[in-house]
Amino acid sequence: MSDDYASGSKVLSRSLQDDNFPIKWENDEEKNLMWWYDDLHVPKPVSPMYATFCPWWDTDATSSLSYMYRRFWAPFGKRWLGKIINGYVYTAVVPRDPQDAKLATSYYSSIIPFYADKFLKWWNDRLLPEVEGNLQYLDNYPYERASLKELLYVLEESLDIFDRHWRLHWILSLAQIQSFLQFKSVYKEIFGTIDEEEIGKILLSVDDKNWDSMEALWKLKNQIKQSVALRKIFQEPKDKPAERTLHRLKLSSRGKKFLRSLSEYTRVYGNKSLYTHELIYPTWKENPAAVIQVLKGFLEIDYDYPKDLRRVKETRDLAIKKIFAKLSVGAGKKRLKEALDLATKMAPLTPNHHFYFDQGTHARIRRIFLEVGDRLTKANIIDDREDIFLLTYDEMRALAVDCNAYDARKIVSNRKEEMKRQAELQPPDWVGTATQWATYEEPFKQNWGFPEKFERELGNVGVKEIRGIAASPGVSEGIARVVKSPEEIDLVQPGEIMVCQMTNPSWYSVFPKLKALVADAGGVLSHPAIISREFGIPSVVGAAVGTRLIKSGQTIRVDGDKGVVSILDQSTSRN
Repeated sequence: MSDDYASGSKVLSRSLQDDNFPIKWENDEEKNLMWWYDDLHVPKPVSPMYATFCPWWDTDATSSLSYMYRRFWAPFGKRWLGKIINGYVYTAVVPRDPQDAKLATSYYSSIIPFYADKFLKWWNDRLLPEVEGNLQYLDNYPYERASLKELLYVLEESLDIFDRHWRLHWILSLAQIQSFLQFKSVYKEIFGTIDEEEIGKILLSVDDKNWDSMEALWKLKNQIKQSVALRKIFQEPKDKPAERTLHRLKLSSRGKKFLRSLSEYTRVYGNKSLYTHELIYPTWKENPAAVIQVLKGFLEIDYDYPKDLRRVKETRDLAIKKIFAKLSVGAGKKRLKEALDLATKMAPLTPNHHFYFDQGTHARIRRIFLEVGDRLTKANIIDDREDIFLLTYDEMRALAVDCNAYDARKIVSNRKEEMKRQAELQPPDWVGTATQWATYEEPFKQNWGFPEKFERELGNVGVKEIRGIAASPGVSEGIARVVKSPEEIDLVQPGEIMVCQMTNPSWYSVFPKLKALVADAGGVLSHPAIISREFGIPSVVGAAVGTRLIKSGQTIRVDGDKGVVSILDQSTSRN
């Protein structure tokens, strides 16, 4: 422990250099911030194009994050910076001056409840139509007829849309978070304490784009189940690729009819990849084989969407009934109901904004870049359209008007090798300077599993027990399936325990298979925690080293009450 101060707060620990993970600091200001590994959004080495075109973190005073701090005069920081270290994204929040923070607190605490109360109407009446119009514009643009210069123009248009959507993202997020906080505040005022498990059962969404997508998949599954011809096509050995199933569907009249239904599904719900905060991963719309693989899993377990949705509703309604049964009629009951009604109405905004912003906007941007990649490939500047993501945005722009501006093939080749080397590294949870404020008072870091990750001494963790954060109650034992890449998610078998770095709403369809979940990333309000509670499976998040210490095929126990994962044997018999 250190007694010195940084950024106006007491220093708890410093981690400025690591021989296995070298860090280049630009200045002392960087060293004095606490940078945490963004394994919740970008767990893999980041592509140069994403990092230079549409990063989610703060890049300058005009970014959406600077806008968020400015618009709300948020007291819990003034900028949210990003830093690429050995290819991995680390972010840090810059604190406000104490006097400024004091004034900001007064404004923020006064204005944010108004946003929470009014935002749902703003969203439905004005903002959602704007967002849908923007996405339709990008969907319907005649890319095939566009020249390269026109595509460069559309890219700038898409960046304007991206910036606008992410400004709305932060307004929405803070309004929704406030609605949850208001409910918790009234709950605590009435009952004297907060029962996180009980509240976790209540603050769930039962009417959103995730559930809509699951219902549509369930209907596709039923189409297959009710057709002898389709069942025969889908009843192939598990080791046969989904692409073969797609090929066989094209050879029959019933299969062609089904493919039209599949195409409609991907048109609406296919604008997503398993790592949505990136540009390098193909979407379901591009690769319908991913949907075929999901449908095979749904057939194997005969997935029952109405049963799952009914269970979530019943769990929520029972928890609500229990808390109101503790109260007599009076002002407290009325205030609790008002706060609860607002929070439950706002709950769908988290999955829905992910559908439109995190998934949908990135997917459209990827498509435009692929069109540019096609033009650069035809011009013999790069070998494959996907290579465009290994360039920076300015490198791509320079090459678009002057093919000799750079040796694009050499750049791409070097960066492919560099990203392979980076993928072998083990990025630490945080670097820089951990202060009292950054570790315990800055609120956003909780979604990444702090302060628990800071407090945990990973060096003392044995190979048979991993301590994380209790995210969804219950205890379950089963076979582990470690998922470290998008390709490996198809290997998850019904009844297994998935061990992964992170999940987002694009992973929703794998949850019906799972017995439990272990995630390296996240806190109690992160996606893997919330969705585990929706599906009623035990989960431990913020495990940090789960994917390093656990092997597929091992028997593990997930204690979602205590936040402990136990490795019960060392065998890895299942492939």
